[in-house]
Amino acid sequence: MSRTVKVAALQASFSKDMQTNIDKVKELVRDAAAKGAEIILPSELFCDHYFCKVQDEKFFATAYPWAEHPAVEQLSNLANELGVVIPVSIYEKDGPEYYNSIVIIDADGTPLGVYRKSHIPDGPGYMEKFYFRPGNTGFRVWDTMKGRIGVGICWDQWFPEAARAMALMGADVLFYPTAIGSEPHDESLDTAARWRRAMQGHAVSNVIPVVAANRTGDEEGQIFYGTSFIADHAGEIVDELGRGEEGVIMAEFDLDFLDRHRAAWGFFRDRRTEFYDVLG
Repeated sequence: MSRTVKVAALQASFSKDMQTNIDKVKELVRDAAAKGAEIILPSELFCDHYFCKVQDEKFFATAYPWAEHPAVEQLSNLANELGVVIPVSIYEKDGPEYYNSIVIIDADGTPLGVYRKSHIPDGPGYMEKFYFRPGNTGFRVWDTMKGRIGVGICWDQWFPEAARAMALMGADVLFYPTAIGSEPHDESLDTAARWRRAMQGHAVSNVIPVVAANRTGDEEGQIFYGTSFIADHAGEIVDELGRGEEGVIMAEFDLDFLDRHRAAWGFFRDRRTEFYDVLG
């Protein structure tokens, strides 16, 4: 009997009130679980508007130690109730240091640990270096009760090394929570299509499904373009949402088939690591 997993991504707009946003995510998680989803991905930093549009020290007060974050506590209880895995994106405070982090909550409600975003962008509308240190966890994969997963965070999605590292560590599926939309410095620049293509390429090159959850809505003039999607091992889009839609997308994957197919393509067999010194 083949091992299968049903994955889901959530897409929503968010307010400036943390509890309202957590409640919205909880409702969407319930909807996804009712449809059979086993691993459910909310988008990046869903507890607030995306605050990195500006540099304002008041936002440091919205960070919590990861184990004490209200979203982690509440979604841990929900994961236990529903028997689902939830990667939860938070603004983390660790002593004097601040990170853009993911806490992986297993299907019994147990937080398995934290991944801290490795690649931190800095540009108009996305000034994350003011708020976050580069992550110090390294790329990680997680043995959950529903499968072995790798999770990168937003800007990580542009780096093929991140996807390959997680695939080499044995991830069954890659997940990317995201907050991306309009570019304040250039109204003509729309990155939605290339955002998708980059991750579809990770799916192809690693023969692995990719799940991407983005937010939508207008936040003080910055328009988040949604277009959340799930791609299969060939990079084909199997479910998606539009720019302004809110809701749940889902797909089911046969993990044993993916293992065989990945081996057959030989991408890991034929790697020439002796030539990779340039990567350090």
